[in-house]
Amino acid sequence: MTRFIVTGAKGFIGQRLCHMLVSHGGFVIGLTRRRQLPCKGIHKWVKVSADFVGLDRAWPRNIYGDCVIHLAARVHVMRDKITDPLSVYRKTNVDGTLRIAKIAYDTGGRRFVFVSSIKAVAETDRGKPLKETDSPLPSDPYGLSKLEAERALLQFGHDTGMEIVIVRSPLVYGPEVRANFLKLIHAVARSIPLPLGAINTRRSMVFVDNLAHALMCCAIHPLASGQTFHVSDGQDLTLRELIQILSRQLNVTMRLISVPVPVLKATGWLVGRSAAIDRLVNSLQLDTSHLMGKLGWNPPHSVEEGLLQTILWYCTAHRKNNELCRS
Repeated sequence: MTRFIVTGAKGFIGQRLCHMLVSHGGFVIGLTRRRQLPCKGIHKWVKVSADFVGLDRAWPRNIYGDCVIHLAARVHVMRDKITDPLSVYRKTNVDGTLRIAKIAYDTGGRRFVFVSSIKAVAETDRGKPLKETDSPLPSDPYGLSKLEAERALLQFGHDTGMEIVIVRSPLVYGPEVRANFLKLIHAVARSIPLPLGAINTRRSMVFVDNLAHALMCCAIHPLASGQTFHVSDGQDLTLRELIQILSRQLNVTMRLISVPVPVLKATGWLVGRSAAIDRLVNSLQLDTSHLMGKLGWNPPHSVEEGLLQTILWYCTAHRKNNELCRS
């Protein structure tokens, strides 16, 4: 039985990943910052401090894992008001990550799967899907901290022999999704007119169960060692196509207004939301051929399936406030 240690095990991705690992016969240990009630399938919870400081003292000596899957991170924060955000990101995403890798190695860990972000490479695909070999040009502190963590881990693996696997993900959606994707579902469900009809660029996404499946594959496949992989659903949608699918699944009328992209950008600049508008109008596609070719991985769920599971969750979670989901 393979023993997995999962950081961020109670998070949006972590819960789905742990369930999948257990369902495939894995022994799972969850790392969390808060004490947890017993959870089906998780054999033990280890409480950790912020940035994993003091982990070497808190770590039970009888706990080890064949593979660590590191999900926990300081995530991208919109309108971050911290004076020096990069230093804060580094404390968690670089220093904290190395603490986990070192204690895992010291207790016999063989492999470390690091869940990075496509933001470690770029915010836009520069005209063609991004490959793992493309020169990274992160544009914000979060992306830079992820890139620095990748490089630090690869050096650690080179020095110790620990197997490092890096997985770069785009936007992740699915049941329990939050932030902008949930706001979009809210707007579509209420048939709010959206000024996005003129945006024809495509962006990669990944359904949370597809990502969990890819991470499990990277954790156990012998050819994954030392590799960096891009992961996505493999079907990149335009905003119009995405909203069309959501509208159909919610059984509402799609209401899109075709506002010219230059006008959207100018409006974003006026209201201080240029970065958010750029993310909407710029293309960001990932080339996943390396993951598919090297490990033989294919996403087990289609985009339609992933979005439907998301909408079914949404209708259940928001039934009281959404007439559309009461029938």
